[in-house]
Amino acid sequence: MKLSEHRMIFWRAVNLLFRLERSFALCVMFNAFFASVIQYIPIYFSAKLIDAIWKGAEKKEILWYIVLTVGLTFLLNLLLTLCRVVENIKTTNIYREREWMYSKKEMEMEYSRIESREIALLLERIRMESQTGYNLYYLYTSVRMLVRHITSIIASLSLIASFFTLNSVPLFLKLILMAGIMVTVLYMVYATAKEETINQEFWKQCVNLNLLGERYSNIVGDYEMGKDIRLYGMEEKIAEDNLRTDMEFYGDYIKKDKKCLMLFLPSVLFSHLLRCGVYMVLIMAVMAGNVSVGSIAKYVSCIMLLLDAISGMVGTLQRVFANNHYLKRFFSYFDIQNKMYQGSLTVEKRLDNEYDVEFRNVSFRYPNTENYALRHVNAKFKVGKKLAVVGENGSGKTTFIKLLCRLYDPTEGEIFLNGVDIRKYNYDEYLSIFSVVFQDFTLFSFTIGQNVAAAKEYEKARVEECLRRAGFGERLDTMPEGTDTYLYKDYSEKGIEISGGEAQKIALARALYRDAPFIVLDEPTAALDPISEYEVYSKFNELSGEHTTIYISHRLASCRFCDSIVVFDEGRIIEQGSHEELILKKEGKYYELWNAQAQYYVSTPEVANKA
Repeated sequence: MKLSEHRMIFWRAVNLLFRLERSFALCVMFNAFFASVIQYIPIYFSAKLIDAIWKGAEKKEILWYIVLTVGLTFLLNLLLTLCRVVENIKTTNIYREREWMYSKKEMEMEYSRIESREIALLLERIRMESQTGYNLYYLYTSVRMLVRHITSIIASLSLIASFFTLNSVPLFLKLILMAGIMVTVLYMVYATAKEETINQEFWKQCVNLNLLGERYSNIVGDYEMGKDIRLYGMEEKIAEDNLRTDMEFYGDYIKKDKKCLMLFLPSVLFSHLLRCGVYMVLIMAVMAGNVSVGSIAKYVSCIMLLLDAISGMVGTLQRVFANNHYLKRFFSYFDIQNKMYQGSLTVEKRLDNEYDVEFRNVSFRYPNTENYALRHVNAKFKVGKKLAVVGENGSGKTTFIKLLCRLYDPTEGEIFLNGVDIRKYNYDEYLSIFSVVFQDFTLFSFTIGQNVAAAKEYEKARVEECLRRAGFGERLDTMPEGTDTYLYKDYSEKGIEISGGEAQKIALARALYRDAPFIVLDEPTAALDPISEYEVYSKFNELSGEHTTIYISHRLASCRFCDSIVVFDEGRIIEQGSHEELILKKEGKYYELWNAQAQYYVSTPEVANKA
């Protein structure tokens, strides 16, 4: 990476830091500045105090230096403490803002990108790197150290500059000391750069170990996995594997630290020899009467602080350069563009509730694949009708709905709503006309009411009505807190556990609450037995009223309630018609599927008669 790119990425990252939490970023910088300056106040005024005492100055002058030393140190310590308190308070907020960045990006990203394995792996890698300190943590710690080291270098140079103007110190001694400083600094630069290389290599090699550690942490922390762990006696196996991963990681970590320790031993030797040389030169100058006694402490301390600051500066720059590679990958995720056309037309609000949807020669293949999931699909239906989309697993049913809801755009062909290509409608407004219950629907660890309304605030009476219509009324009546009852125990100890069937009823209630023109049920009852599925569909068919309801299933319980049936096979529509029409085609796919499944629906006389 070129220096210009390093500079661009670093400044972009600093700007990000200020956008996430300005007060945190300012406190980091002020903290570093005060922490550096506070070291030099005792050094400077102590030298003045020693010289005053040595010369026999008046008590007033001596007292003044003491007051300045203590007072300024106290004041800076007070400011430093204040900055640290604010920084500690804001630390949680900045990480919360970073998490919101991830959430916001995922919400803004086109759905095809979210489903992409490549994007998922990129996000997982970025998050893992962030947990090891790269990206945000190394960014603000680097900013802190840069401010601190730059302040120390400026302060040290300003206090030792007078040493090199002393006439009492021979030129060759000055040159020797300068050479000693240079040698020490150069070795520190080498050692620091080498240490950073060793650290980078270590973290690269332990990526898999970190991933394994994360997996074990998730297993241990997920209480839902506890049932299987206990029932199958997996505790010992998990504990042993976790321990082995940890021991391997920390064994490599100790080896890495030993290498770094040996690397810095010569640096310690050089700095102490330099300190000894400075002392000897200054003592000789003091004995000659040309240098004040207080200057000894000042010059020696400042030269040592200068060496530490230069060494630290080099190490910090090395860390900045290393972190920039990770920041580049971090920004690459947030730079992913949403290429899906957003549209601008308003979806027409028709009083007559007449909406026509048409698939016209639609073909589709998923990104980075060669095989088509759908080929030359043509279909047309109106709002208020009941449509069943049936077929075996993998036949293209769910893909058909994803295209209808515009989670994807067709690879070929068009989809029309009232004669207008759906890509021309405002994207968010178009999505709002659908209530969808996918087979892998999600309920959140919020209150039941918030789950149904999909919002923080909701109409309680309406939520209760939708839950009862969806068949959840009896369970709701057993809950003292009603719709304010939390699901699961992530956020409340009083949270309840629900069965798969109850979860499906809440998801159906959510679809009812939205009251959108289109209701789509994508195998939400796949976990139920056929008879229970039939009962759910029969009840929901009554509830959907004038809404267009699309049932997607590889089982045929829903078909008897529908005005039209579309049969998919290998990505194509091979049959269309009503149940009565399709069941007469004895060579057709629908007839084959119906007869293969009919036995499951003939368990009671009532169901048998309906079948």
